[in-house]
Amino acid sequence: MENELSPFQKKIILFFIGAVGYSVIEVSFRGYTHWTMALTGGFVFLLLYGIQTRMGDRPLWLRCLAGAGIITGVEFIVGCVVNLWLGWNVWDYSMFRFQVLGQVCLLFSFLWFLLCGPIFYIAQKMRQSWNG
Repeated sequence: MENELSPFQKKIILFFIGAVGYSVIEVSFRGYTHWTMALTGGFVFLLLYGIQTRMGDRPLWLRCLAGAGIITGVEFIVGCVVNLWLGWNVWDYSMFRFQVLGQVCLLFSFLWFLLCGPIFYIAQKMRQSWNG
């Protein structure tokens, strides 16, 4: 087919959706965002699309648990780099209970779990539209 997207083009689209989507969510709830969060959101959406692709037959709660774990892990790594190493102070969860180095906390891991439901729905619809 002439109009079929290449795997690279699909990844660019997924990255863009994640970057813009996360930025919009953060600005809506926090009032601002940082460019590193757009990059992180794009990368995470690629990973979550992969989870949906590989685990689409598994129960939604299990996919959401895996997704929350991935998001929390990426958030921790990015936080250690941008907040602790570079000192940019993009976010700080140190005031929350059950946090680690101020970079991740249980409350936000739970929120990521909830957010994964609609994300997996969007990912599944995109996959279906691409695969016919």
